[in-house]
Amino acid sequence: MIKIMTASPRETETLGAKIASVLKGREMIALFGDLGAGKTAFTRGLCEGLGIVEGVSSPTFAIVNAYDGKYPVYHFDMYRITDADDLFATGYYDYIGNGVIVIEWSENIESELEEDCIRIRIGKTADEDQRVFEIEGMDEYADVIC
Repeated sequence: MIKIMTASPRETETLGAKIASVLKGREMIALFGDLGAGKTAFTRGLCEGLGIVEGVSSPTFAIVNAYDGKYPVYHFDMYRITDADDLFATGYYDYIGNGVIVIEWSENIESELEEDCIRIRIGKTADEDQRVFEIEGMDEYADVIC
């Protein structure tokens, strides 16, 4: 596991861009963290690293936002997903293997995540802007990410 601290939303975006630099285009990235933890800021940076510079926002009401860049990115918000029928209705299974999938509120669908997905837990600290990232599934890229 890689553990990294960021001190601002911009540093969180920079971390996302660093991770984007090693992606192959078919990864599933499961984000875990409370409201306001920085999941969307991380995703914005990841998208920026893949050449997507505008329009990245939380898909809270749309459930999924699609972006075109170096690879297609499918940005899911699973906050309101409560059961298998809800998940199926999002089209989630159709997106797997067709681009980079980034999932906010992954804890709500943990049993449906790919076994080899990248898991990123984002924690808040006493400092309002500081975040702690615990990244599983990317140890081989620690020299690029850190």
